[in-house]
Amino acid sequence: MRLSLVLAALCLAVPTPLASQAPDGPARNKAVVQRVFHEIFNQGRFAVADEIYAPDFQNHGLRQSVGLAEDQAAVRAEKQAFPDLTMTVERTIAEGDWVATLWIFRGTHTRAGYGGLPPTGARVAMKGITLWRVVDGRIHDEWTSFDSLSAYSQAVSQRKGWILGLAAVLVLGIVVVERAAWAMAKWAFRKLRRA
Repeated sequence: MRLSLVLAALCLAVPTPLASQAPDGPARNKAVVQRVFHEIFNQGRFAVADEIYAPDFQNHGLRQSVGLAEDQAAVRAEKQAFPDLTMTVERTIAEGDWVATLWIFRGTHTRAGYGGLPPTGARVAMKGITLWRVVDGRIHDEWTSFDSLSAYSQAVSQRKGWILGLAAVLVLGIVVVERAAWAMAKWAFRKLRRA
């Protein structure tokens, strides 16, 4: 009986393969970041943001920093405008609390909600990079950079003919109004000269 208890205690004391595979800081932080892409962007599971992001999260944008509510509202708008949105991670590097990810955004602009543009039906693809600070398994800070002008130009490229046609109609309308105004002014000037 004592021998079996000693053997059982020894077996419990020896690390199991699963215990030795517990992720360290950088590996755990990479896993947290992967959840952003896989669960939030690709699956649209926005509720997990409260598990992934810290309550004091800040997205440090080019012009201003925003908190979690504003950040997730932007993600929802992107997912609404691009229902088939997928984010593919090309590279992830982690060191300490820092995780950098190179990603590709792909989706079809089939609904309103992207920068005020009406649905264009355009397929959009763009690369970006995000740097996160992850502490205790939660994202506290984010810095992202991507070519937004390229994304907008791709979104409207499918509507070039429509936009050019609208511009032509607008210019034609201005010319017609201008000509009518000149004709009325000439008529009024002649009336005044006769009087």
